[in-house]
Amino acid sequence: MDTLLKAVPETGRKARTHGHDGLFITFEGGEGVGKSTQIRLLGDRLKSLGHAVRISREPGGTPGAEAVRHVLLDEAALESFGPALEALLFAAARSDHVEQVIRPALARGETVLVDRFLDSTRVYQGVSGDLDPGFVAALERVAIHGTVPDLTIILDLDPATGLSRAHARRAENIAQDRFEKETVAVHEARRQAFRAIAQAEPDRCRLVDAAGDPETISDAIWAHVAPLVASNGDEAAHS
Repeated sequence: MDTLLKAVPETGRKARTHGHDGLFITFEGGEGVGKSTQIRLLGDRLKSLGHAVRISREPGGTPGAEAVRHVLLDEAALESFGPALEALLFAAARSDHVEQVIRPALARGETVLVDRFLDSTRVYQGVSGDLDPGFVAALERVAIHGTVPDLTIILDLDPATGLSRAHARRAENIAQDRFEKETVAVHEARRQAFRAIAQAEPDRCRLVDAAGDPETISDAIWAHVAPLVASNGDEAAHS
């Protein structure tokens, strides 16, 4: 665990880190934990309460970043790249996503929900790829340009269950991506890395048990989001 914590370049969290009126919430976790489902459910709940919501994903979110996504998920294309070049590609896609989508939406006062962000790079390239923490931290600073999430929901699930879910949801004619092909042991190491991040940054991160039914998990997530939404409303009213 100490090794994992050393590999996590801590951001900390300050109120209104990104300097805008909107809220920035990211979802993290291993394969098959249900991020897409929970983002949709949270987005629907927020919209029903009258909030403007922008949903996006990483890698992706812009035409350029989506093009990078196809490369990053292609096992053959990345065979000779190595984790350092992979991290650079993620950083380039993230920078474009932040500047073209996330920051403008926050400036408009929207709530931005993103499927994966900086913590996935810390785990998938930093920990699994055994990259130097200083290198990962430097890439992170350039890519996010100060745009740190107000809240990060880390969905926690046994990797074997998550992989089983991922396999079940995939259409028969869709091949596994390269991450789904990896061993349970690799996925368990990533799970522990995400848990280490949650422990290291408790002000920003919330660890949520993803083993239940979607509605129960959604309610657990809302218990963390609702106070932030209420607080942000009070801040906006007095700004």
